[in-house]
Order: sequence, then structure tokens, then C-alpha cells
Amino acid sequence: MWERRIDLCHGQDRLCLDIFLSRLNRCTLSGSFELIRPLSGASFGGRVRLTSDAGARDFVAAAEARSAALPRALAESSGLLLLQGMHDMASEPELLVRLSRVFGPEVEDYRRTLTPLNMVHETVHEIFIVSNIPPVSRMPPRRPDPPLTEDGKLPTRFPHRRGWHTDQSYRRPPPDISLFLAVSPVRADQGQTLFADTTAAYEALPADLKARVDELEGIHVSLSAKRSRDEVLAGTTPRGLGSHEQPQRQPLVRTHPVTGKRALYLCEYGQMDWVEGPFAGMQPGPHGDGAELMLTLMSHITRPEFIYVHEWTLGDLIVWDNRCLVHAATWFDAEKEGRLMWRTTVSGNPGAIYAGEKKSWLAA
Repeated sequence: MWERRIDLCHGQDRLCLDIFLSRLNRCTLSGSFELIRPLSGASFGGRVRLTSDAGARDFVAAAEARSAALPRALAESSGLLLLQGMHDMASEPELLVRLSRVFGPEVEDYRRTLTPLNMVHETVHEIFIVSNIPPVSRMPPRRPDPPLTEDGKLPTRFPHRRGWHTDQSYRRPPPDISLFLAVSPVRADQGQTLFADTTAAYEALPADLKARVDELEGIHVSLSAKRSRDEVLAGTTPRGLGSHEQPQRQPLVRTHPVTGKRALYLCEYGQMDWVEGPFAGMQPGPHGDGAELMLTLMSHITRPEFIYVHEWTLGDLIVWDNRCLVHAATWFDAEKEGRLMWRTTVSGNPGAIYAGEKKSWLAA
């Protein structure tokens, strides 16, 4: 596999020679970052480290001092970065929030967004807790049926793999970036997080399908609204929604405000409105032409060439761009494994089409 390493020190963008296997040519300067891309087993993403191999505290301080470096690395890596060795953040959680602020002006305070308090860090309220351990007690997704593909691999392609989404797409404006820290991950062959590159997927669409989706809008809504495909098929009555919970229309193809590239922007069965959608102006519900288009697009986005599978280890921190990626969680044995992950959400640059909009998710 070929790798490309880029020095990100003091705003310089020095492209090193491509390298093959053991002949590694590293571009380094004292106190600089090193970007190694793509991520192993994928065609996108990058791994960032300080050339000094320092810990989380020094990494965050360097990121703050060179505030353009990591956002640029994220953009140049198609919206996915892996930072390893960040385990010190578990004892200094404010480090995660400081690093989050490098990526955007707004880091969500979960106390102010009607998030259940058992899912919010006790002292650092910008941290959302994802865990099967009490008091959170959030169980992992169901195991796919069958649990492996015909060739014995982890299922990643929709619809065999369910749960593909982009964070909080039911908000206008939607968030930009998520940071996800492995405080206590499970064993390496379970609890993976899957990512799909929706920029590359859009670029690979046939011309006729690309023209078809360019002007469409998806209708997004929270899973708690009881408007998912499964709920509609089961005949569940959708619950009444407050003004801050209403379904939100989003462009099916978004132009990234930093890179200028176009990317597909949609979720699948759980986070789209299957009563009125999933797409505006098309036949609604699980049996309409909107459903057929959804299946076509999600199957395409999750083709193997667009996928990265992350096997978590202690102290891993993944930064992903919700504007150009979708992701999915995988099953782990919650009866035997305890998992603790921290997430922050960064907003502030959704694109020109959202300019001046009030936040739809804040209760009046």
C-alpha cells in the first residue's frame, strides 16, 4: 500500500515522496505534526501525530498553537482523522473540549439541548457519554443476521449492515464535526465503527443518477419521533412533536464549505422521516419510489471501496466530518464487555445555505 506523509507545521504544506511498505520517508520538523494517509485498509482518512510522540496534553497545546493544521488535515483526508495515544484525556476531560474547539467555534453543551443528564459528563458538559455501563446503559446495535458475510467478513454494506447515519441530521443547521474518544473500548474484534466517504460515492455515481439527486431534499427526523421505516412498517402511530422536534429538510447533495466538493448527505432507515419522506417530492413511505432511491444510494455509498473499518484501542480518538461522511456502530457482547466512549459535537460552518438560520432543535 502507498502512503503519503505531509508536514503540517506553521501552515506549511510540504508533500513528501510517496512511500512503499518499509521505505518510509518522513517529513518532520521540531514540534510539527505528521499526517499519514490513507488509513490502513481504506482509500481515505489520515493518522495524525506529533513528531515528538508526546502525550495528549502536548498534542492539544500544539494543535491550539497551530490552529489551522488539524482542520486542514481533516479536509485533505476526506473528513476522517485518527489520533492515537490520547488516553490521558480520560483523566483530563477538558483536553477533549479544547481540542474540539480547534475544529470550530461552537462545541455543544449537552445540558442545553434536552439530552438526558445520565448521558452527559458530570463536570464537562460538552461531553456526551456512549456506554453500556450504568447509569448510561445504552446497548449496542443488534448483530446482523447473518453475523458475517458469505466470505466470513464483517458486514459493512447496506442493507446487511444497518444503522448508517450522520450525526444529528435532523437539526437545521446540522453539526459539522464529531470527536469520539475510546476511554474504555471493547475487544478489537467487536464494537468497531464504520465510516463511508460520501464525497467519493457521489463522484462515482452514474451521470443520470447524479443529475437526479442534485436537486432533491431528504426529510430527516429523530428516531424518537416514531417515524422510522421500521415503525411505519409496524403500524406505530407517530408521536406528537414539539416545535423543536419537527422533521427537517436537508439537501441530498451538500457542497462542503471548506473543500467545495459535493457529497451525498443522507441517513437510512432510522433517521429519515418515512411518513412524509424519505425524500421530498417523491412517493413517501417504505413502498414508494423514495424508498427505492434510498436503497440504491445507501447500497452504493457503502460499497467496499468507500469504507473504513476502525478497530478501537485504548486512547484512540477519531475526528470525523458529518458533512461528507456517514458512519455506523457495530455489535459487541454487552453481557461480557463494558464500553465507555466520549463524544463532542462541533458546529459553526454548515455552509451558505444555512446562513442566518435559528437553531431548530432549541425549545422556545
